[in-house]
Amino acid sequence: MVASAQILPSDRIIEIGTGRGVLTRELADKGASLAGYEVDRQNFAETTEAVRGTKARIYLANAFRESPEFDVLVSSLPYSQSAIFVEWLSGIGFNRAVVLLQEDFVEKLLSPPGERGYRGISALAQISFDIKVLGRVDRQSFSPRPKVNSAIVSFTPKLRVSKAEASTIMRLFSLRRRQIDSVLAELGMRRRRSYGDRRVYSLLPEEVHELCQ
Repeated sequence: MVASAQILPSDRIIEIGTGRGVLTRELADKGASLAGYEVDRQNFAETTEAVRGTKARIYLANAFRESPEFDVLVSSLPYSQSAIFVEWLSGIGFNRAVVLLQEDFVEKLLSPPGERGYRGISALAQISFDIKVLGRVDRQSFSPRPKVNSAIVSFTPKLRVSKAEASTIMRLFSLRRRQIDSVLAELGMRRRRSYGDRRVYSLLPEEVHELCQ
């Protein structure tokens, strides 16, 4: 993950969810500016000890409620926060991110229109980022062992999406099986043309963005 992030000495790095500081220590050794965020007090204490003597700054705080400025994000996220992370990152200015995520969530992010896994978070991610799977990590690599496999994923920003637009995308896809015209009318959204009998789940990411605009 650290190698894939291609960190430069001038980069400002953040890590969300430092855990016990294993990844944090690797990042701190790169010599760049590093800020780590952790909400668990025990993990915060262990991470602080792990990076003692480095320039890293560790915060007992929720990064999603802060406004950190950064160039590179490298994180092994709590999987329960994955969707929140994608929504948050879509409105942030940054250069690149390398993240460990649950494999089936990554498949959902990359799911094309019309497929069962294509949801609001899929459209938002595909509007906002170029996403690349860098490698897969088997569940046996972890202790304790989770029930799922994981994937290392890179996010390169493509288009920033406001909180209002992200919220609209999620509202639109909460009715993903309905006809587009009726959903737009129900949500009070303007449309330039009729979509006939097409359903929300058939909308291309570009069409979703146009509607939200």
